[in-house]
Amino acid sequence: MLPDLVKKSRSFRRFDAAQRVDAGTLRELVELARFSPSAMNKQPLKFILSADAERNELIYRHLGWAGGLPDWDGPAPDERPTGYIIILGDSDIRDSFGCDHGIAAQSILLGATDRGLGGCMFGSVKRERLRGALAIPDRYEILLVVAIGKPAETVVLDDVGEDGDVGYWRDDADVHHVPKRTLDELILDI
Repeated sequence: MLPDLVKKSRSFRRFDAAQRVDAGTLRELVELARFSPSAMNKQPLKFILSADAERNELIYRHLGWAGGLPDWDGPAPDERPTGYIIILGDSDIRDSFGCDHGIAAQSILLGATDRGLGGCMFGSVKRERLRGALAIPDRYEILLVVAIGKPAETVVLDDVGEDGDVGYWRDDADVHHVPKRTLDELILDI
């Protein structure tokens, strides 16, 4: 059911690198994005796929991993994702991309979860360096990078405590905790 799928779709930051994601799976995930809503139906998004280990390493070096965990340098080599989808905005079609890329990324991540995979959406990208490394033409704006792989960590949802802290954290067993505000805190009665 959709509620279970949404709850299982977390931002995973550690993956089982022995479990390879293939290019066909990445194409299937982009197919979900293709069917997602787009403002004015302009469909300005383009995608770069990577299931190649060398190219993945190049992409990995241009991402900011878990800014909320300042003492963590990111996943070890055997914990890195085995696939990436770079979401681009084609400025020849549109000069702004609204929330199209967020909708597309959520469709991709829900599709990954449905296949027993997981992912992480990256807005923290060294965009110009990545553009140069992959020779991405200037007409394409790098909007998001989505890492895809077989999750190798446990992520649990907690209610935000009385202190109001929404920062994610890891416990002594290395379980990743993600505090979420309650439904009553989100809905305004005005």
